Amino acid sequence: MNITAEPPSLDPAQMQDQVSSTVMTGLFEGLTRLDDKGAVVPAIADKWEISDGGKKYIFHIRKDAKWSNGDPVTAHDFEYSWKRTLDPALTPPAPYAYQLYYIKNAQNYNIEKGNSKHISDPNMVGVKATDDNTLEVELENPTPYFLSLTSFYTYYPVHKSVKDNPAWASEAKTMISDGPFKMASWKHNASIELDRNPYYYDKAQIKLDKVEFSMIKDANTELSMYQRGDLDWAGKPVGLIPTEQLAKFIADKDPELHVKGVASTYYYLFNNTKKPFNNVKVRKALAMAIDRKALVEKVTKGGETPAYGFVPPGIHGVNGDYRSEVPDTYFKEDIPEAKKLLAEGLAEEGMKSMPSVTLTFNEGLHQQVAEAIADMWKTNLGFTVKTETQEWAVFLQNRTSLNYDIARAGWGADYNDPMTFIDLFTSTSGNNDAGFKNPQYDALVKEAYSTNDQKARVEAMSKAEKILIQDDMVIMPLYYYTSDELIKPYVKNVLIDYKGDIDYTRAYIEKK
Repeated sequence: MNITAEPPSLDPAQMQDQVSSTVMTGLFEGLTRLDDKGAVVPAIADKWEISDGGKKYIFHIRKDAKWSNGDPVTAHDFEYSWKRTLDPALTPPAPYAYQLYYIKNAQNYNIEKGNSKHISDPNMVGVKATDDNTLEVELENPTPYFLSLTSFYTYYPVHKSVKDNPAWASEAKTMISDGPFKMASWKHNASIELDRNPYYYDKAQIKLDKVEFSMIKDANTELSMYQRGDLDWAGKPVGLIPTEQLAKFIADKDPELHVKGVASTYYYLFNNTKKPFNNVKVRKALAMAIDRKALVEKVTKGGETPAYGFVPPGIHGVNGDYRSEVPDTYFKEDIPEAKKLLAEGLAEEGMKSMPSVTLTFNEGLHQQVAEAIADMWKTNLGFTVKTETQEWAVFLQNRTSLNYDIARAGWGADYNDPMTFIDLFTSTSGNNDAGFKNPQYDALVKEAYSTNDQKARVEAMSKAEKILIQDDMVIMPLYYYTSDELIKPYVKNVLIDYKGDIDYTRAYIEKK
């Protein structure tokens, strides 16, 4: 299959993107994994106990779990990995460290600067290996989805050899993994090959001898390779089918095409720290001047749904789907109002017109989306936007460094709860690439963290989403994703889950 680009990092402490996670799905495994229905099942931990009202977990590491070099996987590997991710001295800082803040004292250990409650002793963090096969975890609050979190890549263990090699995750020869496959080769910017891991505890269930990833940027080339039989899979989650051909496959009801909605949102980031995007009226004006229905019907053409909120359909709320319980009626498209707000916002910033603006994105369909958006802004608001494609790793670094005006973004669920979207924009989140800081927003997230009452949690999170979109328009939602992929009929048991992530670890090839 095609992953489009070089993975920016295969270090669990540094990963933050779907290209990297797609490769790592084969290489690593956490305490738990998710089955084909999204349910938590045992993985490196074969059992666990929960006590203290949901705040204490004891995981038992299976005794036949081994790394790809034959060493045993131990509870100490998990403790080391999690504390390494939280280490405030880690360079660069782990963008997903906040995913571990559910653990007692984790946040106050990780955040050093400006934190009067900083804890310098890592032994005070609530994770401890009491022996090689027992991992004790204390949480700050009861967290109903914590077991699901332990399947996520930030919670993967790392082999003890990484202590002496900061660059361990950049070459095949130093990648030691604990999952169903091991890395056989890594030709940078070209391909990655995974071979079956002979030491994997569940190797009897692994049918594929090899998984090959190509890094092809051009969607037409990807489709040609699929049609020639050089690829068995084309399209999402990390490839792309050209939009014109996708529309034809849909119209023809091609049996090799699979389309379904997934819990993932496509949006644009405003650099909230830079004029004029520091002004909420300017941000609202730009968001209100877009025709999302035209965008999904004439540009993306993959069955996407216009988005007016951040949390997509498919995420659990109180009794059913969050998006049905909390409608995304935070704003509407209104060009006259957008013009009025833009003029008011610019005046408040002492500006008479929009300055030179660059809209950045990475390779793929994003260019066509950006050009359509730029055309709508020119037509509806009268200003010109420069569009710029950047290489994937460079693009991610520029977003993290707030080195942009407006940038494309997408976010899929890490677990099935609105929090996986909402806590992205807290002031301490390493993935908050908008520069947004709002104490009221942070307090609502903390309120939702602090209770096991799902109704109270959803109420707090919906208030936070209202601030994010309706009140402050920190980001500009565009559409809710679909997963569109071509799969050869002999490829069986590859799963695309509710959030659009792929699991090929239990796949097999049916005899042709």
